[in-house]
Amino acid sequence: MKILLAVDGSPFTKKMLAYLATHDNLFAKDNDYTVLNVQPVLPPRARAAVGKEVVKTYYREEAEKVLAPVTKFLLRHGIDAKSSWKPGPAGETIAAFADSTDFDLIIMGSHGHGTLVNLVMGSVATKVLAKCKAPVLLVR
Repeated sequence: MKILLAVDGSPFTKKMLAYLATHDNLFAKDNDYTVLNVQPVLPPRARAAVGKEVVKTYYREEAEKVLAPVTKFLLRHGIDAKSSWKPGPAGETIAAFADSTDFDLIIMGSHGHGTLVNLVMGSVATKVLAKCKAPVLLVR
């Protein structure tokens, strides 16, 4: 099974990994894992002021702060996952990445803010659920 692990480095990422580690059918060496981190896009003026290479380096370094501990956790459990990062709005970027690579399942932590917050600004999980073709497992 091809599984996308969407991570943001929050405590909800840790809960998602803990859940994953306790479910043998999801946490199997024969599954193909990709870990994705989405970085918020810097404002256009900031990007223009510092240049493309500095921006790319910044995104890569920030993503690595999130991806490195997840990769280490997976390696400790014998899973050599691919990792990737993309700048953009989180929900839309996760869904587009998942659809373009034909994942069988997306697993992500959910912050669980509730209905009122979702009505006002929407949540990453809500956007992924709305835009993605693959099944999504939310761990709260």
